[in-house]
Amino acid sequence: MLHTVANFDRIGEENAFAVLARATNLAAEGRDIINLGIGQPDFPTPPHIVEAAIRALRDGHHGYTPATGILALREAVAADLHRRTGQEVSPDAVMIVPGGKVTMFAAILMFGEPGAEILYPDPGFPIYRSMIEYTGATPVPVPIREANGFAFSAAETLGLIGPRTRLLILNSPANPTGGVTPKAEIDALVAGLASHPQVAVMSDEIYATMTYDGEAHVSLLTYPEIRDRLILLDGASKSYAMTGWRLGWSVWPRPLYDMARKLAVNSFSCVNAPTQWAGVAALNGPQDAVRDMVAEFDRRRALVVAGLNRLPGVSCIMPRGAFYAFPNVSKTGWSAKALSSALLDGAGIATIGGPDFGVHGEGYIRVSYANSAQNIARALDRIGAFLADRAVA
Repeated sequence: MLHTVANFDRIGEENAFAVLARATNLAAEGRDIINLGIGQPDFPTPPHIVEAAIRALRDGHHGYTPATGILALREAVAADLHRRTGQEVSPDAVMIVPGGKVTMFAAILMFGEPGAEILYPDPGFPIYRSMIEYTGATPVPVPIREANGFAFSAAETLGLIGPRTRLLILNSPANPTGGVTPKAEIDALVAGLASHPQVAVMSDEIYATMTYDGEAHVSLLTYPEIRDRLILLDGASKSYAMTGWRLGWSVWPRPLYDMARKLAVNSFSCVNAPTQWAGVAALNGPQDAVRDMVAEFDRRRALVVAGLNRLPGVSCIMPRGAFYAFPNVSKTGWSAKALSSALLDGAGIATIGGPDFGVHGEGYIRVSYANSAQNIARALDRIGAFLADRAVA
């Protein structure tokens, strides 16, 4: 029998992909499946971005690039961050990576080891906890509560920091809740971090362009007092509907940048060249498509929240960012994962059970409104019929 390294037993998964596979199989069997599970915009990548990749191939960009990414793209990332945050970012601090998960992987590997503690949002993106456990570090969940608008609490977060804390992971706008943490709360957190200079911060800002109701995204880049220990995660997947292109980027403090470069050399070598040139076109080109997508997500947001609040036993606060609603289903009588599974089998609706995002996700399911308004309306009708027919005493 093959012998494998024990710590691979500690690697978790992202159940959204398991639900996607199951939904795809059901659709292949002829079922009419509406997918409100996967966090993937239903828009095509804007044509000028696609054309830039085609042009790069025709121009002969077929080889390796620097492990950190081509200079043109690192400059475009720095310029975009300056436009959006007002902060100067050196292209030499930017790392181009194949998707946002790579930044998580690298940051958690750097700080995670037996005896260390890493704080992460719960409910939150499941790869945070998975990678923390893989390194042997102790995962410390930071509760993300509906009563707080699914924003993190600075006081609660700071209260969880101890002498073994090495890294704090933040995410706003947030997956799976759609929560956006207000500036006052971030101000309080950063002020409190002054007493914990040993704690690095990874800020997952992949949904930075997706806020609503006049809510301004507050980037951790705007706090100079933590820039020397801040890792920023961002990328093209959500804002530019480029999930399958696998294009992300990150900003690293100087002491950590070369470590990230070495991890790149040892793992993926570099991001493929045509995709990087597509990224240049995305960041330097017109942003109309981004604004149009967010406007459409906003319309769907209103539709999905109103529809969810009409369902028996379901309540849903208005998400302020990203493209997820996180309805409370505790009064339906169903456990969250059982309901999510039954909705797929019984109603043809793919959602994700809240516990797949952490222990504090029980009682909730994640509903992605990165699907058409027509499909969202059809899905809500089916969920309503399902709950009426299968009420749990």
